[in-house]
Amino acid sequence: MTGIWALAALWFGLALLASLASNWFRISTALSEIVVGMVASVVLTTIIGPDVLRTDEPWIKVLAGIGAILLTFLAGAELDPQVFKLKWKEAVAVGLASFFVPSIGCAAAGHYLLGWDWMPSVLAGIALAATSVAVVYTVMLEFGFNRTDYGKTILAACFITDLGTVIALSLIFSPFTSKTLILVVSVTAAFVGLPWLTPRLFHRYGGRASELETKFLLLGLLGMGSLATWAGSEAVLPAYLIGMALAGSVGRDHALIRRLRTVTVGVLTPFYFMRAGYLVSIPAVIAAPAGVLFFLAVETLTKIGSVYPVAKYHGSTHKEAMYTTLLMSSGLTFGTIASLFGLSHGIIEKSQYSTLVAAIVGTAILPTVVANLFFLPRHLLPKEQPEDPLGKGAGMQRPVQSGERS
Repeated sequence: MTGIWALAALWFGLALLASLASNWFRISTALSEIVVGMVASVVLTTIIGPDVLRTDEPWIKVLAGIGAILLTFLAGAELDPQVFKLKWKEAVAVGLASFFVPSIGCAAAGHYLLGWDWMPSVLAGIALAATSVAVVYTVMLEFGFNRTDYGKTILAACFITDLGTVIALSLIFSPFTSKTLILVVSVTAAFVGLPWLTPRLFHRYGGRASELETKFLLLGLLGMGSLATWAGSEAVLPAYLIGMALAGSVGRDHALIRRLRTVTVGVLTPFYFMRAGYLVSIPAVIAAPAGVLFFLAVETLTKIGSVYPVAKYHGSTHKEAMYTTLLMSSGLTFGTIASLFGLSHGIIEKSQYSTLVAAIVGTAILPTVVANLFFLPRHLLPKEQPEDPLGKGAGMQRPVQSGERS
């Protein structure tokens, strides 16, 4: 057990370093964790030896997977059903534009200009089209946009884009079988039944030290996740749908959401994001940087060309439309999930994975920095202090009413 405790201490030491870097440079914690993982892969390999972090250890992969599932669930639970009903046309239009045009453009560019085979190119297009739940969700929390109609519409658009990503992965790279049909029926039943069962169960047995709520949610999320992987899909797909289904009940239980955020961000997601960064081959990226820059440029241009006019069409000002476009250009969470899916299923090689993830990390950095520096719509910021991502002091805040934008 000594080796396991030492290895766990090393992981949390790197996670602490990533949190400090996130505060120093004012970037997303998820992004800093990926970068720390990338740097650790070079430094630790040079000083100590290869695979110091033992990223293929079963317990590390389990913690990383649970972190991705819970983070995805929390993002879905942030959706406001009332706002989505009012803004669904804008959210769906922005989300679909953010997925289809960039995925097709990046896939075509990868095949015709970089010379990749069609299947790796298609997977690259899907991965680069994804919008980062982690980055957008963190920005929403930091500025308080998650409590405004504007921010909730962006989160809903992210849901549409990333839903397209996961569905495309399932349809293109996973054959439709009887297992897929069982998964679809089960997810539909959970989507319909959980909103009825969950509030009644929590009302009767919740609010106690036993934390029944957390155990019940983990049972549902991990159970549906295992069914998804059994069917050849991704565990995050049912998590996102369940989060959206429970947005009207669990999403409004701020104390429960804060507890789940603490466990997810503080304990679990560092394993996922640092592992994703650690698997990137820095020497391969340095040897062939053109692919990274190429994908970064194509992704950004196709996002601007598709999302900006749609946002303008739905009444956004230039600054609001550009801010929406740049946030929708931020790739990370589902992009790395899709890339890891491709690597683990033999669709892409290690060098292609490294190029792809490095480009995705670039999309998480540049668009977000430019958006917050030059296009932040300050007139839409809530009057109160932004909500603490871990929920400290949240009880002192007045909720923003539906429709309040300034």
